[in-house]
Amino acid sequence: MCKFEYIVERFLLMQVQRNKNSMSKHISGVLLSLLTITVLFCTSCASKKNMVYFQPDSLELNTLYELNAPKLQPGDILAISVTADDVRATVPFNQVSPYQGGSGTIQATNPFIPTYAIDANGEIDFPKVGKIKLSGKTRTQAMDVLRREVGKFIVDPGISMVVRNFRVTVLGEVARPGTFTIENDRLTIMEALGLAGDMTIYGERNNVLVIREQDGKKEEFRLDLRKRESMNSPAYYLTQNDVVYVEPNGARIQNSKYTATTSIFVSVVGLIVTVISVVTR
Repeated sequence: MCKFEYIVERFLLMQVQRNKNSMSKHISGVLLSLLTITVLFCTSCASKKNMVYFQPDSLELNTLYELNAPKLQPGDILAISVTADDVRATVPFNQVSPYQGGSGTIQATNPFIPTYAIDANGEIDFPKVGKIKLSGKTRTQAMDVLRREVGKFIVDPGISMVVRNFRVTVLGEVARPGTFTIENDRLTIMEALGLAGDMTIYGERNNVLVIREQDGKKEEFRLDLRKRESMNSPAYYLTQNDVVYVEPNGARIQNSKYTATTSIFVSVVGLIVTVISVVTR
């Protein structure tokens, strides 16, 4: 081989090598762009306005518990005790009920307070008073009714009443979904979410659903917890057996489309890009 032929051969080899490098860099660039697009497509941005509760505004709040207090209903279990200056006069009204509830634990919390279940007719059978309808009344109203009836037998009685099986269910995009039983009928939707560990970042804060049964009919309420006006909603204070459902937001729905295959694909593309980058240096 003459010198001229040698030079031509080296020139051609250099051109081929340059083309290979250029092609490798091009492929590397394409794969890197593909990886970037995939990662961006699998993620989404969240605005602060979509995440913060009760954002400030000029709305006047008229949240009154008395206007939205839950009403007693059939199935409620009431712990009722009667007090008076003459303790002996209260004995007939404070007989311990044999009712133990479904789990047998209701009486265990305080076995000295009698409990009464509101029957299908909305009534309880109270000692000496007999059948008395409490369904449809707030706890405060029911205490007033009992105070008047018991007052026919003893002087100036005091009435204490607690709803022992007040429960709500929280489902959807919360940390700990479930049914929660509390001995208090004053429960806000925020407190219920707190019991469930609060919403996840995927919870739709502007469209929280509360399902409520009243007088045998189902009602639905939608609350935008980003706005202070939600505190004026009749569903801000929850009632017995309410169901709170937090819908998933767009990011959660989008992510649900991707399976483990997507993760493997992204990992493989990343590996290929890394290998090509090392080879073409």
